[in-house]
Amino acid sequence: MLALELSGRHALVCGASQGIGRAVALELAGLGAEVTALARSETALAALVPRLLEAGAPAARAWVADLDDRASLGSALEGRLADHGPIHIVVNNTGGPAAGPLVEATDDDVLQAIGRHVLAAQLILTRVLPGMRQAGFGRFVQVVSTSVREPIDGLGVSNLTRAAVAGWAKTLSRELPPGITINNVLPGLTDTERLAELMRDRAAKAGHAVEDVQHAWLERVPEGRLADPAEVARVIAFLATEAASYVRGTSIPVDGGLMRSI
Repeated sequence: MLALELSGRHALVCGASQGIGRAVALELAGLGAEVTALARSETALAALVPRLLEAGAPAARAWVADLDDRASLGSALEGRLADHGPIHIVVNNTGGPAAGPLVEATDDDVLQAIGRHVLAAQLILTRVLPGMRQAGFGRFVQVVSTSVREPIDGLGVSNLTRAAVAGWAKTLSRELPPGITINNVLPGLTDTERLAELMRDRAAKAGHAVEDVQHAWLERVPEGRLADPAEVARVIAFLATEAASYVRGTSIPVDGGLMRSI
């Protein structure tokens, strides 16, 4: 039986300062991975690193970076690979675009979202892939959304961008060599600051209490509650291990039964 462990593996977790990204970094550390935690918040990362070491990571590093600044991202990643060795696991995770209908989005809104979610992921892939090839092992996991299958009203740019990420990943699943897999995880209603922000926005626009908005949303979830970020992180961690070696090109919902599609 294959153990769920990641000793000897180096993971890069994007958006690791809070929410699902932070939970993923801790989960991978608990499985014995060396973790590089990337985010824009230096303060949050500084607090996270000791937690990663306590969780079991043999090494943990903070990387303060902005996925919108791809020129700096590329050069900094090359330096980190030279200093700390190859990266075997990449978790592509970043905050979604602002809410609003697609018909009201500007070119800049769309271009920024595609840059942050697709072009940054492509840049990271091209830099880390040689090390994965040499190791004969690699994992890419994208944290996207249930909107990949069922677009969410009022999140026009996000729907467009998440679908682009899913198409990018599916294409790569046919191109990456054996042993290097790519999959997507589709979180549903998860207890994160991003979801709280969306609920406040919906409540303000509708003139309702935030609690009423949450109650209405949860009525559509058979599990009847929000997901804990750790519940999403555990699925991502599984995909990063040897146990998921034959899972490739999939989009796995972690949504408590929210989606109606098969």
